[in-house]
This record gives sequence, structure tokens and C-alpha cells, in this order.
Amino acid sequence: MAAVPSRHPLPRRAWILSPDEEVSQASLRRLYDRFNALDRTGKGYLSRMDLQQIGALAVNPLGDRIIDSFFPDGSLRLDFPGFVRVLAHFRPVDEEDDGNRDPKEPEPLNSRMNKLRFAFQLYDLDRDGKISRHEMLQALRLMVGVQVTEEQLESIADRTVQEADEDGDGAVSFLEFAKSLEKMNIEQKMSIRILK
Repeated sequence: MAAVPSRHPLPRRAWILSPDEEVSQASLRRLYDRFNALDRTGKGYLSRMDLQQIGALAVNPLGDRIIDSFFPDGSLRLDFPGFVRVLAHFRPVDEEDDGNRDPKEPEPLNSRMNKLRFAFQLYDLDRDGKISRHEMLQALRLMVGVQVTEEQLESIADRTVQEADEDGDGAVSFLEFAKSLEKMNIEQKMSIRILK
């Protein structure tokens, strides 16, 4: 299917993104076209309802939590730069640039640590910096639904928290979460090719 040129010119503000949100012009154009396709009424911003139109989010058990990440400050409107900022977490990591980064510069949003922070926030619902047994249980309920008994879910939640909880406080901190996933290829699993 051939790409249809955008009817909407990119707003000047869209180009004013910080270096850690750097996205190629071609990707930015595709994202802007997608943004406008989701904004069916042409209001210039997206709402939660607009994002719920995305099929992959509609079937994702954590879809509502992912949508919440687009509105971190409780805002009801998402402008284009905010849309790009959240999606920048899913940009594939460029291995060549990774070793050349100035340590004084902020880590790019698509770095391993920022991808992990994004994933952590999907579980840490009360934003206290820890994933409690209750929060883990809620996420598991969403992911497995009725396929597993409540007793099995509680056992899985207990075991998951116990295995990651190194300081014995009954919850998983961000550092414990990151360490528990150190062998997982987060850089690949949390990447979307459109954002290259």
C-alpha cells in the first residue's frame, strides 16, 4: 500500500524537541500522520478515547496503563510533542551511538534504563517508587484474566515479588526491578520500527 502524503503540515513546535527525543524527520512525519489519523475530528490534540482506537492497545491487557502514560500529569489532552515524547521510549537503540554518548548529557528516552523506568511505571500504580504485591497481583489479573485461579495468581505474585525483592521490604524498587530483568533484551522488546 503506497503512503499517502499528509494533508497537515508539521507544526513548528513539533520540531522543538529535546535531544533525548530526537527522531528522524521521516519518522516524525509518519508519527504526525498517525497523530492526525487518530485525531479524527481535527481538534489538534488527542484524548484517551482517541488512543483507545489503536487496535494493539485495545487488545493489550495493560492497554489502559499504557494510555495513562501519555497523560502523566493528569491532563486530558495530548499534543503532538507529548505524543512523540512518550513514543520516543520505543525507538530502537542505535548501538553505534550508545558508546559515543557524553556522560554529562541526559540519557536518551530510548535507553535501556528509561525503557525499564517506563515499564516499571506500568506496574507502580500509586507512584511510590515500589511495586507492591497488590500492584503485581493487579497486573497479573489483567494479563492472564480468568485462565488462572485467584490462588494461583496470588502464588505467582508472591513468588515474583519475593524473587526480585532483595532488601526484604515486601516490594520491588526500581533498582530491584531493573536487576531482575538484566538478562532480558528490553532494548529489542520495547522497540517499534517506525521510530528508527
